[in-house]
Amino acid sequence: MARKFNFYAGPSTLPLPVLEELQAELVDYKGMGLSLVETSHRSKEYDEVHNGAISKVKSLLGLPDNYKVMFIQGGATMQFSMIPMNLLGPGKTSNFINSGAWAKKAIADAKIYGDVEVLYDGKDTNYTTLPDPSSVKTTPSAEYLHITSNETIGGIQWKSFPKTEAPLIADMSSDIMSRPLPVEDFGMIYAGAQKNLGPSGVTLVIMRDDLIAKANQNLGAYLKYATHADSDSLYNTPPVFSIYALGKVLTWIESQGGLAGIEKKNREKAQVVYNAIEAAGGFYKSPVDSAVRSDMNIVFTLADSQLDKEFLAGTAELGMLGLKGHRSVGGFRASLYNAMPLEGAKALAQYMADFAKKHG
Repeated sequence: MARKFNFYAGPSTLPLPVLEELQAELVDYKGMGLSLVETSHRSKEYDEVHNGAISKVKSLLGLPDNYKVMFIQGGATMQFSMIPMNLLGPGKTSNFINSGAWAKKAIADAKIYGDVEVLYDGKDTNYTTLPDPSSVKTTPSAEYLHITSNETIGGIQWKSFPKTEAPLIADMSSDIMSRPLPVEDFGMIYAGAQKNLGPSGVTLVIMRDDLIAKANQNLGAYLKYATHADSDSLYNTPPVFSIYALGKVLTWIESQGGLAGIEKKNREKAQVVYNAIEAAGGFYKSPVDSAVRSDMNIVFTLADSQLDKEFLAGTAELGMLGLKGHRSVGGFRASLYNAMPLEGAKALAQYMADFAKKHG
């Protein structure tokens, strides 16, 4: 089978070695006589998988001892509500950076549970840039500042992060484990798995102990971070397959040189595509401020939108899938997550050059 290049924003491409390992172990996991997906989440076999995944998260990110790693269901979207349910409330204020579509969703949910003050709103620039991190100052009463580290739809990414008085919380769903992080600057990081970590079904939540301790305890058990922290994410049946696959992806990241190695590869892939945009002499346009262009999601348009359908049809013929831009933005989007090989970025860049030469 000839594998195609998957540029979808998520669920996204997974490392081929991981897929092959999952395939080989699916029916009979390490001689158990049954699949890991079928066995008890209380078994010693799954216990090894579960704790191994937590250990790899800690190792790759260099997490200090005062942070907990949790695996929670419901996607990052569930966190849009869980965060204010636990850390906000009537009479309390949160700060937000409104950087685009996903930030807006988080803001909307937070407003249900407490007050929201938007420190920066990208609406005036159509969400194509970000504030200077050093200019971001939280309000004195803020319980936390929430940012979206990478906007998949708009193609903008924080290259460095604010250092604030209030705890910094980041939705890193689309660039988690794509580069080294100053984790000690964050009170909380969360990320849906389905872009850089594995298949959908589990959300990685990393939270500092003091925030867990101060969180609202007057909630149903599953909605409290303390429940997941105290039970090592085994309060109820976890998404076994997703965590099992996530652990394998983390092992693969280790084999690529860890986060420093992955970052180097990601920057190289992104530069290949951005160079193709620039080299075409205006045939393609990127609306994003060059200082915050995403390495994960590259958005671009054609100067002549009448050619959009032909461009997209040509990519599909060559085995490149998922390049249509989000309906709210239009144009095209190339998602270059960790597992996208350099060959995929080069194939797209060559096609872009050929298409521009044909129609330019």
